[in-house]
Order: sequence, then C-alpha cells, then structure tokens
Amino acid sequence: MGGYTLIENAPLVARNTLRVAARAKLLAEIRDASKLPELLDFPAVRAGRLLVLGEGSNILLTGDVDGTVLAMETRGVHVEQDGEVARIAVAAGERWDDFVRWTLGQGFAGLENLILIPGTVGAAPIQNIGAYGMEVAEFIESVEAWDQVKKRVVTLDRNACAFAYRDSLFKREPDRFIVTAVRFALPRTHTLRLDYAGIREELERMGVDKPAPFHIAEAVVHLRTRKLPDPAVIGNAGSFFKNPIVEVAQGETLKREYAELVAWPGNDSRWKLSAAWLIEAAGFKGMREGDAGMSNRHALVLVNHGTASGHELWQLAQCVIEGVHARFGVRLEPEPVVIGSEYE
Repeated sequence: MGGYTLIENAPLVARNTLRVAARAKLLAEIRDASKLPELLDFPAVRAGRLLVLGEGSNILLTGDVDGTVLAMETRGVHVEQDGEVARIAVAAGERWDDFVRWTLGQGFAGLENLILIPGTVGAAPIQNIGAYGMEVAEFIESVEAWDQVKKRVVTLDRNACAFAYRDSLFKREPDRFIVTAVRFALPRTHTLRLDYAGIREELERMGVDKPAPFHIAEAVVHLRTRKLPDPAVIGNAGSFFKNPIVEVAQGETLKREYAELVAWPGNDSRWKLSAAWLIEAAGFKGMREGDAGMSNRHALVLVNHGTASGHELWQLAQCVIEGVHARFGVRLEPEPVVIGSEYE
C-alpha cells in the first residue's frame, strides 16, 4: 500500500529500547503523513486501541498491545531563513539526535544541550524532552498534528501545546493527537547554558575557554556517554524517573536533615529534587532482581540485563518508588509512558 505497511502479530522487542519482548496485534509503519486518515479508517485499526511509537525510547510495555502500534517513519527537513533565525519544519519520523547534529552543522544554536537523546522528533514535544538545563519547548514554534476528534490536521503554537516539565497537551491527551511534524525557531547565536551538571568542568577538561554551541554539544556527549548506559549495549529508556517537584517547606526540611541532598530552588516557590540522589541514598543504585535492575552507572536508569519482562521491570520500578517514599516522603513518577498499568 502506498505510504504505509501493515504487519499482523508484529514483534516489538526491537522497537523499544528496554528490549521488552512484547507483540502488537497490528503494526502500521507510515511513511507518508497524508495517508493517516486512510490508515485510521481501516476497520482493524478503528476496532482497538492505538499506540503511536517513535523509536520506543520513552515507553515501558508491561504486556502485549491488543490493538494497533503506529510507527511514524516519515522523513523530511524544510528550512526557511528569517534573518538571524531559521524556521525549520521537521517530519515526526526523523531521528532526534540526527536532527540536532544537523542543526549544529548548519550553524544553528539552541539544541546543543539536547544532543544524544534517543527518540524521534515527533516524540520530543510530547515529553517536552530536556537535559542539562534546557527544554525543547524553548525552541518549538508550533506542532502539526492529526486531531482525532476534529478529524483534520491542526497546527498548535507553543502556548497551545501547554508545555510543562516533561509534559504537554499531547501527553495529557494521548488518544487525541498524532504528531506529524514539528516547527522550530533556531537562532544563529544565543546565551549558552553552562551552569548545569558539570558542563563547565567538562569544557575545562576539553581546554575550551570560549565555547560555541558545538563545544557544548561535545561536552554533553562526553558527560552522557560516561554516565548513561548505551541502549545498544543494555536495554534501557534513559532516565526512568522525573526529578520530583516539592513545596519549599518540604525541600527545606529535607535539606536540613540531609545536607548533601541535591536540589534546585525554583522561581515558583517550589524546589526540584534530584531523583538520582534520592534513589542512590535509598540504596537502589545497582540493585538487581533477575534481569531487571537499576544501573550501577546512573541511579535514574532502569535496565534490562537480558530477558526481563515489562511486568518485572515495572515491579522493580514500583519497589524504587515505594522505597524512596518511605525514606524521604517524596513520591517519584516515571518519565516513560507505562503501557498496561495504572499510568495509562
């Protein structure tokens, strides 16, 4: 069929970075976004649930998908130069890391702190991906999506996307929107973000005293490579837990009790706590139950050492959630979408 391919009883083990051996009743690989209305009108697709999947780097499958998995495999990057700002429309199926490296090669700034994040461009606004002091929402001008309620393509500007910390309208209404393209506004120059998680120290090690965006990207690659396990080597979905947000009073109480607590006071009378510190302090870093484990390289990362099921991985994650809550009175939340659980 032109623009898409349908596969029944499709294995998903190679389509999620935690390497969970789940299956989909139907897999639809779409290469032409204009064919979405036709595809979604198939009786077999309309009859069950629909799960949109990019590279599967932000998902935990705790069972098979009794419905259709829609894999966005669209490609395309279109640039409109507007003085010192480039407006770039990118197809949802493009790989995020490839796109970031392309922007740096073209001399555009803004996304350097977000290099080496796995996943697709279409997934970036859903999660409002962020790393090293930056969130992608800062540079998104608009998002194009198929609206399953209005049955048409809509374009939502940054405000309409309702971005928040690891959150967006698309995440809160997962059954309504299918992201088809993202439009970025990237400057040639901007204020570099250096004051987060060792970036300045890494630049010093590199011998860089006047950093450019590509230097920041190189520093972040070094940091991420040292700290985070490679999904190609061991199954993982990157940081599995969000940094929890707490009221000032709770943050100050914890800081008095645990002087070494890593926390970032915010501008909205709340504190962001380091989930990695909480997990390690609670004794879960490197923990392993069968093939399900927490990485010994980074406490935030849930890993599959071999053939752990999604259910086994989720059980371990819940053990961490309950253990941290019992110790610190703070409840962690998962970053990835957990399919087949209370978080659906």
